[in-house]
Amino acid sequence: MKLNYYPYTIRLKDQFAIASGSRVTTPAVMVEIKFEGITGYGEASLPPYLSENQSSVFDFLNKINLESYNDISDINNILNYVESVENGNNAAKASVDIALHDIWAKINNLPLHKLLGIEHKENLFTSFTIGISEPEELERKILAASEYKFLKIKLGSDNDYETITLIRRYTDKPLYVDVNQGWTDKFFALDMINWLSEQNVILIEQPLPKDNFDDAKWLLERSSLPIIADEAVQILSDLKKNKDNYSGVNIKLMKAGGLRNALQMIKLARQLNLKIMLGCMTETSCAITAASHLAPLADWIDLDGAKLISNDLFDGMQIKNGEIDIPADSGLGISKKLT
Repeated sequence: MKLNYYPYTIRLKDQFAIASGSRVTTPAVMVEIKFEGITGYGEASLPPYLSENQSSVFDFLNKINLESYNDISDINNILNYVESVENGNNAAKASVDIALHDIWAKINNLPLHKLLGIEHKENLFTSFTIGISEPEELERKILAASEYKFLKIKLGSDNDYETITLIRRYTDKPLYVDVNQGWTDKFFALDMINWLSEQNVILIEQPLPKDNFDDAKWLLERSSLPIIADEAVQILSDLKKNKDNYSGVNIKLMKAGGLRNALQMIKLARQLNLKIMLGCMTETSCAITAASHLAPLADWIDLDGAKLISNDLFDGMQIKNGEIDIPADSGLGISKKLT
């Protein structure tokens, strides 16, 4: 197996603002693994809140040598090796994991979800994300998301009440609210949740700072809405620490370290009676499509990342009237666009 990689800058269609800051690009590293004439594609998307960057991903991938591996059916041992090279580096590990799964499913001539024993389901609706926006931008963004059944709204600014009130002038669609740790006071958070529960809001994601365990538990005990962990649960070991603090968890390939680790997190979350949101960063259709193969296992889906960018490198998972269509082709079911 031969590993190649190169830097890529993902460009966003709109400035993307959340409680912790805003950006118009996301750095990424694209991976290609070649084996027996087949290319597997992977991706590391690196938003600011991750502790990784292009340089750290290059450093990690420089240490990976796959040339001694000649049997892709031994994918678990290969992934064990990748995990053992260095602690952390989860997005970098995800890029290799995704590419290996792509090759594995292509060699077996099956779509990845079938090879993983996951049955396709109907009615797999993704939300569409609208970042913190100026009032004059909201109407345009809501109209642009008209095909989606659910909207994910970023809050955590000084104008949260006004934002939701304005959104309700334009649409009565059910909302997911993502605060990205933007509320620091538990009493304010509870008041907001009580009000949002009357605004056709379905769930609240990461309302309080990730390390505020006591307040997170206090809030969950009083909340009328499910509270989903995002920043508080990055990897498998975070789940048990937070099992009493949240109703569910947002599992992302970049946080988990790839598909295998994400599946392990889903299994443990179910054992802990936690709900599952399957989420993403701003990513190309490579990583988004990889995640889509796990979508039938989730309670809520937020796989719109490739729809937020203007320079997608791949064709892959499609969204039709807000419903994701998991590819039926072998592997991930993606093809690289001509550049």
